[in-house]
Amino acid sequence: MQNASPTNTVTAWQLQDAKAQFSELVDKAMRGVPQHVTRRGKQAVVVLSEQDFEALQRSAGRRADQPRSFLQHLLAIPKVPEIAAGNRAKPRQSEVVPLDVVPRHLDFS
Repeated sequence: MQNASPTNTVTAWQLQDAKAQFSELVDKAMRGVPQHVTRRGKQAVVVLSEQDFEALQRSAGRRADQPRSFLQHLLAIPKVPEIAAGNRAKPRQSEVVPLDVVPRHLDFS
């Protein structure tokens, strides 16, 4: 089943329909309309034109190059689930997130 927008441009395809009409799907993506493909009723992939994909990568690169605020830096620190939830029990080995943080000694005297 395909979902059509008000302009009759198909933007969502079931996987079997996308396979059967792949050329049409690619043509629409190349015209700048991202094509969503579902698998077993769930969103699976999005097909973009090469131009749109490159623009997306450039945009992501610009954001990565921009300096982060101190708050953004703190929010980006990986969290260990048990500790984040307030449980002081030792986390399971599979959930330990290695940090590249080396504590330094502070002399308060």
